Amino acid sequence: MKVAGQHYRTIYPVQDGAAVEVIDQTRLPHEFATVRLSRLDDAVRAIADMIVRGAPLIGATGAYGMALALRADATTAALEEARRRLVAARPTAVNLRWAVDEVLSAVAPLPVAERAAAAFQCAAELCDEDVASCASIGEYGKQILGELAKQHPGRPINVLTHCNAGWLATVDYGTALAPIYKAHDAGIAVHVWVDETRPRNQGASLTAWELGQHGVPHTAIADNAGGHLMQHGRVDVCIVGSDRTTARGDVCNKVGTYLKALAAHDCGVPFYAALTGPTIDWEIDDGLAQIPIEERGADEVRWVRGRTAQGAVVSVDILPASSQAANPAFDVTPARLVTGLITERGVCPATAEGLRRLYPEK
Repeated sequence: MKVAGQHYRTIYPVQDGAAVEVIDQTRLPHEFATVRLSRLDDAVRAIADMIVRGAPLIGATGAYGMALALRADATTAALEEARRRLVAARPTAVNLRWAVDEVLSAVAPLPVAERAAAAFQCAAELCDEDVASCASIGEYGKQILGELAKQHPGRPINVLTHCNAGWLATVDYGTALAPIYKAHDAGIAVHVWVDETRPRNQGASLTAWELGQHGVPHTAIADNAGGHLMQHGRVDVCIVGSDRTTARGDVCNKVGTYLKALAAHDCGVPFYAALTGPTIDWEIDDGLAQIPIEERGADEVRWVRGRTAQGAVVSVDILPASSQAANPAFDVTPARLVTGLITERGVCPATAEGLRRLYPEK
């Protein structure tokens, strides 16, 4: 995707592979900046502090984090310690564990002297695969939006999304936003309702920003407005991302997704989750019982960051000093509320049978 006309991926190697750079998502939308990751510590911090976020991008950063670690120390003990630290950085998104283990499997049989170069190569290949998968998701999702456009001629298709599942959450294209970009570029009129997505405001800060960069019409709304819009026929379809999807189709995503699914179900609005294959956790069936929900710091609820009328970017405390704050980062939407899963291999029902049809090797 492009920023001010220049193409970017969210993560890319620099200095002949001695380091990688990532877009610092904590500084958007008010400032576009990149951060250089040169060591394992840098990669762990980028994941934990949400300089990078979104399940596919976390996975890509974990893969490059392994490579950076091996450049400093490629012994087996160091390899295992790097895996432990990276996987622990954020526990909910399964892509992180998957990508780190892909690198581990690729380099463990090799001589120590060859491991670092092989890890960088593996990380690069995983990134390219993610781009191709997200582009494919976009094509399959575009077909859904195209069919809706035929049903509602003469007006844009209104899509509601929650959190950020665009190109900033992946290496490029995105998951939930990939169909929107593909449809927009194909001349299908699309308008996006963008949930602000408290806490951290990934919708208002990230989704709205990247849609604007691409020229897609959109409107930011308060998180609690989505149900009202659905009741009044102003949402044609909901498309969200996923940080972990179970083998039977439960979808774990940014907290608040479940509420949107409930409203969509009540109002008869199709509700899709878009995800790549590595987001599926084939080892678990029950999302509510088996997916660990990350509990993040209370300051993300207490403090809100924004720009003043004078142009300064500041953080303000919005709670009484004596109030406590809880911050579960994700919730689980049961498969029964999900119309379908949009993957790089096609669209399927959110069921064990539907997923096995697309991924028979699993």
